[in-house]
Amino acid sequence: MAVEKFRGRSIIEAIGKVKERLGPEAMIISTEKLGGNGTGPQFEITAVPSNTGEFAQSPGLLAEVKSELMSIKDMIYILNHTDGALEKLIWSPSLLNIYARLIRSGVKRDYAIGFLEKSGVLSDESTDPKVAIVKRTIKAIKHAIKTKDPFAANGNGQIIAAFIGTTGVGKTTTIAKIAAQLVLGSKRKVGLISIDNYRIGAAEQIKTYAHILGIPCFPAFNRKDLFFALRRMEGRDVVLIDTAGQSQYDMSRILELRQMIPGELSISSHLLLSVATSEPEMHRTAVNFGPFEFESYIFTKLDETQRYGSIINQVMKLNLPISYFTTGQNVPDDIEKARKEKLLSLVLNKN
Repeated sequence: MAVEKFRGRSIIEAIGKVKERLGPEAMIISTEKLGGNGTGPQFEITAVPSNTGEFAQSPGLLAEVKSELMSIKDMIYILNHTDGALEKLIWSPSLLNIYARLIRSGVKRDYAIGFLEKSGVLSDESTDPKVAIVKRTIKAIKHAIKTKDPFAANGNGQIIAAFIGTTGVGKTTTIAKIAAQLVLGSKRKVGLISIDNYRIGAAEQIKTYAHILGIPCFPAFNRKDLFFALRRMEGRDVVLIDTAGQSQYDMSRILELRQMIPGELSISSHLLLSVATSEPEMHRTAVNFGPFEFESYIFTKLDETQRYGSIINQVMKLNLPISYFTTGQNVPDDIEKARKEKLLSLVLNKN
């Protein structure tokens, strides 16, 4: 294996030499900070070209090495997305690898560094093997994220849940999926209410789903209608309320909808956010729907992106649990209860 060493007065200079000689796909084996020779410390990178003989003859070996080490291309990416934490990261390819995976998936730099700090892998000078570093980092992220099952049987009577969010985020199909799971999987008695009075055909769409499942469904055009519908649902274990989609910037409509849902009743709200939208819009939606005091996030359209870090960022910004993920339009499929392991798999495995 053609192992070579490159030195520079800075890590950037050393990386530049590796890239110039071995190309951007060269793999970093180790990094080291050397004592100065009167002009300050030097940085040394030990690297190997990715097209070296052993790799050319064994693609599987190349894949294995790439999973363990860091390419110069990825190191340059890190340099462009990291500030003061670089000194703590450059000595361990394993640390750089998991940090790069978080950043490439869209996790904000401060959160990524924070997870590494809380895991303790930075303070240990990165002496742990890669497996331990990954496990400790995953444990730190899991500790920061919460999940919730809003429909877990708790013996406290009927559960009433309203689903809120912007137009087109997938409220009606999500309700249909959850209703199907509760009826067919958990054998719960479910009822549906539609207070979507703006979208043409919205009430008919949810009535169709209700008919297929053999469960009651009522429209509600005002608070009086909603109270009437809820009285008709007194024998149901779970009541799901479909609301009209609102622009996150139309605060008058958001407040109008909020006033329609009685505060004196025990109705939980759950906010749907599309992972396919930009992160600033996602966060603005969560903030502007704040008057509902929603209890969980439902992240939709996971099938329409390959970057899932925005989910972690949103949870870190507003510390609320995740209840569901949706991954398509198929009813009753394409939905699953939120699991931390699922989210971490998406974030860490997408490069």
